[in-house]
Amino acid sequence: MTRQPDPRRRNEQSRRAILQAAAELCVQVGFAATTVEGIAARAGVGKQTIYRWWPSKAAVLLEYMQDLRAATADFLDTGDVLTDLVAQTTAVQRLLTSDAGAIWRGLLVTAQTDDAAASGVRELIERAIDDGRARLATAQRDGQIRADVDLDIAVELIFGPLYHAWLLRARTLPEQHMAEVLRTLFAGLAPTPA
Repeated sequence: MTRQPDPRRRNEQSRRAILQAAAELCVQVGFAATTVEGIAARAGVGKQTIYRWWPSKAAVLLEYMQDLRAATADFLDTGDVLTDLVAQTTAVQRLLTSDAGAIWRGLLVTAQTDDAAASGVRELIERAIDDGRARLATAQRDGQIRADVDLDIAVELIFGPLYHAWLLRARTLPEQHMAEVLRTLFAGLAPTPA
């Protein structure tokens, strides 16, 4: 039985260099042409260093996306759920239209045929859904959203339009797109005045 290395023992500088190299390479040559060997060469490490901590290029890029999402698209809680959701979904929209969008698209395509990648993608999406549901639950508790609203459906309604337009490349979304979507949606989510 192979013993898995303790992730806490990873050299943080090497980890960041590997994640950055993987992202840059993926954007430059595309997901399919990105290799662990190419990532290692670009990061200045041996490929065995990468395989010691990640089982595949998809795992490296999933960790990159996880770190990027945490740094740029976490949910705020200012006390105004609509303001917070506009800020968060606009951040996601910017992320998807940046170089990170090409990486995420590659991961989503790979997840269709690679079970490990699918599991990682699902985990990242489920974490985002849980965060969204938690923010909506707070708003529901505070009376900003009707008590009878199914929060899972609300999360799908919030993010569905964004992913639909982005995945299908149906159109370029204007910066204010999610603000308009959310204003329309919140007409149905808001409690009715007594």
